[in-house]
Amino acid sequence: STTPSPSYNKCYIYTGTFTTSDYSGVRAVAVKDKYLDSNVVSAEYEEAGSPMYRVYNPGNGEHFYTASAAEATYLVSVGWQAEGIAWYAPSTGNSVYRMYNRNAGDHHYTTSALEKDALVLQGWEYEGIAWQSGGNVALLRAYNPNAVAGSHHYTTSQSEVNYLVSLGWQYEGIGWYGLK
Repeated sequence: STTPSPSYNKCYIYTGTFTTSDYSGVRAVAVKDKYLDSNVVSAEYEEAGSPMYRVYNPGNGEHFYTASAAEATYLVSVGWQAEGIAWYAPSTGNSVYRMYNRNAGDHHYTTSALEKDALVLQGWEYEGIAWQSGGNVALLRAYNPNAVAGSHHYTTSQSEVNYLVSLGWQYEGIGWYGLK
């Protein structure tokens, strides 16, 4: 954010709302004719984000990620295990695409439109934009070359990735970013 300058209009009273393009903060000054201007004040803030739920299918080994509490609750009602909130997704950022492989019963998530398109050409169903990538929390991506379903895993935990790598998984880097 920028510091308010002396060129502001002292006759205008602002009473509306506003949005910003980042998560940094706001600086403001109060002014009124015939009075001294206030000091510049700052307010820092961070978007709370949407909770991203993680559930596990013990039948095929897939971890499923969703922004929908109702979807997570339904899956738990049919035998999946609730694993809580995995991270928080921002309301804006780069799109994370969700695909489904009906033959394997597996979901895949990526920010890459090229990867999405390649999977669709191989028969995966594109299910739309699942959430947004943004923030400073890395979602790490690991791949199990020996799995049919659940072959990709996403986590904010480096120790979880290290454990999977010790079991033969391959670390593939950062899949996307979350808020917390």
